[in-house]
Amino acid sequence: MLRFRRTVYCDNNATTRVSKKAQKAVAGLLGRCYANPSSPYRMAHEAAGILADARVCLAKAVNAPPETLIFTSCATESNNSLRAIAPFLPPDKRAILYNPLEHPAMLETLFHLERQGFSLIALKPDRQGRISPEEMACAWREDVGLAVCMAANNETGTLYDAKAMAAVAHARGALFFSDMVQALGKIPVDLLGSGVDYASFSAHKIHGPKGVGALYVREGAPFAPFMLGGHQEEGRRAGTEGLHNIAGFAAAAEDVPLLLAGAGGLCRRRDALAAALRELTPDCVVNSPSGTECQPGTISVTFPGRANAVLMGQLDYYGISVAAGSACNTGEDAPSHVLTGMGLSPEEARSTLRISLAHDFSDKDLRYVVAIFDDVLSGKGDTVTAVQPSRLTPEMFFAPDVFIIDLRRTPKTDYTLKPLPNSRRFPFFSIGKHLDEIPKDKHIFVTCEVGYDAPIIAYYLRRKGYRRLSFLMWGILGWKLTRPELYARFAGNGETQDDRQNSGEEHKDG
Repeated sequence: MLRFRRTVYCDNNATTRVSKKAQKAVAGLLGRCYANPSSPYRMAHEAAGILADARVCLAKAVNAPPETLIFTSCATESNNSLRAIAPFLPPDKRAILYNPLEHPAMLETLFHLERQGFSLIALKPDRQGRISPEEMACAWREDVGLAVCMAANNETGTLYDAKAMAAVAHARGALFFSDMVQALGKIPVDLLGSGVDYASFSAHKIHGPKGVGALYVREGAPFAPFMLGGHQEEGRRAGTEGLHNIAGFAAAAEDVPLLLAGAGGLCRRRDALAAALRELTPDCVVNSPSGTECQPGTISVTFPGRANAVLMGQLDYYGISVAAGSACNTGEDAPSHVLTGMGLSPEEARSTLRISLAHDFSDKDLRYVVAIFDDVLSGKGDTVTAVQPSRLTPEMFFAPDVFIIDLRRTPKTDYTLKPLPNSRRFPFFSIGKHLDEIPKDKHIFVTCEVGYDAPIIAYYLRRKGYRRLSFLMWGILGWKLTRPELYARFAGNGETQDDRQNSGEEHKDG
């Protein structure tokens, strides 16, 4: 079905568009004030003043004393600071109670601490990812010295009561750390009022630049520098501050009240979209909680029997950007730990999309997204043929009219999954730079390692004018599992005809 294509970005939990205000702050400093804020001369004094003003600006947005905020390179670094906090726990309090649905930046840090001798106790979320303070109290052990729970989940939007959870921890003599990356700008954040001991933030989730985050350390809470080698940030985080990005963070933080003021309208459009999807396909399941238990703009939806990778490719073809509920191409067919931790099966997780809306998502955007979902789910939209791994035959490998694309994300020389024979290797992130090498007079067959990238690129090529297209469902891994004898016989034979894996290309296109 032909439609005028719009661009509707619905992956705001991954990152947000940088606001014009933040862009102006960043660009202005790059050209005007380039001095190191730690230096002694006049220009550096101006830089130090800008840094101090930015800290005050962020402090107002989160209701915290400016001196309790440390600027970092990102929220991942802020979460990794847990590695420098945990050693302060008493010898008899070396257990950590945590939410198993945390962001990987927190989970991997916790697993590192476990390898260092700390004990981990996982809480048990319900089917919509919720954990109550009462459940935290019931799971408590005498040896717990630290509790960790995010304020809002990045995949489902589920909200957690950080204030009540911090009270549970403090009543038992423990510390409390909350990842508040997905909360800032979406729900009110009151650090002093909540009583949390530590919290992490990221600029690019609130329309600020990438490459800058913040860590809150309550006054009096134990803390040692995680980054060593300098006196910056009052000796709490070594490394010259990225002043331009910090200024952009501050500019974005100034607009947090505006984002919060629009939360009601965003909730209305979120609920309208969820209702429309249920009407279009009654068997879909909304995994996110409803009402005030969820972020204003986040919906996690499972479409039974539909591969999320294919849905992403189809929606992207029409200009709608969404995320999958399962991990992207990692070389393993691993479903989202958040979704499986809530009780979804791996198959359900691989049929789940995350739709995360921005504050400027309009009623017109809503109507367009619903219309495109209607086309896609009903089969009226433009489609690319999906080839099941079981139907892959040797004749297809060597057919003169078939051009096989082998997508790879990293420039490795040895891959766990070998490519189809007679294929051409292309870099996933910059395939748009190589369109002149992909013939339009042949049938283009797109493959990838585990099935997430091939549909995206197949629909991208359709948008670029290629008409004879198909892609391999479930990727080479699916073929290996379905037809192991053919994989053993043909995979990697003759290798690919291209050596772009050594080019180190990282430019993203399409």
